[in-house]
Amino acid sequence: MTGSEDQASSTSQALCARVIELRKKHKLTLDQLASVSGVSRSMLSQIERGQANPTLTVTFRIAQAFGMSIGELVDQPWASSTIEVVHGEDKSNLFRNDKECQIRTLSPLHIEKNIEFYELRIAPGASLTSSPHFEGTKELLTITSGEAHLLSGTSNCELQQGDSAHYRADLEHKIVNSGTTELVCYLVVTSQ
Repeated sequence: MTGSEDQASSTSQALCARVIELRKKHKLTLDQLASVSGVSRSMLSQIERGQANPTLTVTFRIAQAFGMSIGELVDQPWASSTIEVVHGEDKSNLFRNDKECQIRTLSPLHIEKNIEFYELRIAPGASLTSSPHFEGTKELLTITSGEAHLLSGTSNCELQQGDSAHYRADLEHKIVNSGTTELVCYLVVTSQ
C-alpha cells in the first residue's frame, strides 16, 4: 500500500467510527440519517462498516446533517491546543493563486462551519465571479486597498478603500477590480 492509500484508508476508518459515534450520540437510525443527509441508507451502512470510500460530496452531506464541517467530521486537531494559527506563508491555505486572483483562507479549514473568512487579491481589470451558494448565504466584503465594482443578482455598487458591503451570495455574484492597482479585500461568508 502506498502512503496516499494508507492515508485514504486511515481517513475512511476515522470517518466510519465518527459517523457511528455521531449517529448514536444524536440517537438517529440509519434511515433517519439518510433522510436528513440525503445520502442513501445503503451508502451510510457501507461507510459505517468501512466498506465504502465516500466522495467529497457525500462526506459534505453527512457533515452538514450533523451541523459541522468536513474537517470537524473526520478530524479534531483543535482538541490539543487552545490557539491555532493560520500562517500567511502556508500555501495549503490558497484556494486560488494565479495572475488574476489570489484567494486565501484566514479561518482554519476544519472549523469552518457557518462562517468562512478570506483574503482576496484581484489584479487590475480582473474579476472573481461566483455561482450562487446555498440558499441564505450572505457575504460581507471590506475593501482595504483599491476599488471594486460589486454585483449580486441584479444589484450593483462601487466600493472604495475602507468601504464594506453586505450582500446575498445565494445569487450569482461578482467582484470586479475597477481600479488601476491591485484590489485587496477581506470576505466573510455566512450561511444558515
